[in-house]
Amino acid sequence: MNREQIRPDPGPALLALYDDALPQVYGYLLARCGRRALAEDLTAETFLAAVTACRRHPPPPLSVGWLVGVARHKLVDHWRSVEREERGLRAVDEVTEDVEDPWEGHVDAVVAREVLDAQTALHRAALTLRYLDGLPVADVARTLGRTVHATESLLARARAAFRRGYEGGAR
Repeated sequence: MNREQIRPDPGPALLALYDDALPQVYGYLLARCGRRALAEDLTAETFLAAVTACRRHPPPPLSVGWLVGVARHKLVDHWRSVEREERGLRAVDEVTEDVEDPWEGHVDAVVAREVLDAQTALHRAALTLRYLDGLPVADVARTLGRTVHATESLLARARAAFRRGYEGGAR
């Protein structure tokens, strides 16, 4: 066995990072999905994915930021899965509306969370990535596996659906 075949075990580095990263990864996920059980499941999936990634050669550079990125991908994968299930259960007739006017006014965080939870998984993913995570549309498109144009249309529909739900629930 030569020196190139002997690699240091990344396990202890991941364990050392775990204590610092766990509250941040869990907090990131909980703030975006709003459900403790789901945030816990996705946090576990994130760290399992980190263990798998550490077994690759070369292992990724371990950091809290990297783990939050893995968590973001796990959350998007969850939303995609939910969207596929919803699509399989019912046909969705989405109205295409190109609303470009900014929505001004005060947004109640509790009502906004309820309205966001009531949106389809794809709308929730797009709105969260764009407005909570602050990603540019091109990055949202890349993360969701869509074209920029399709993502702009999706965001327009998602904003319109959110607005309808918010205005209907706020009354």
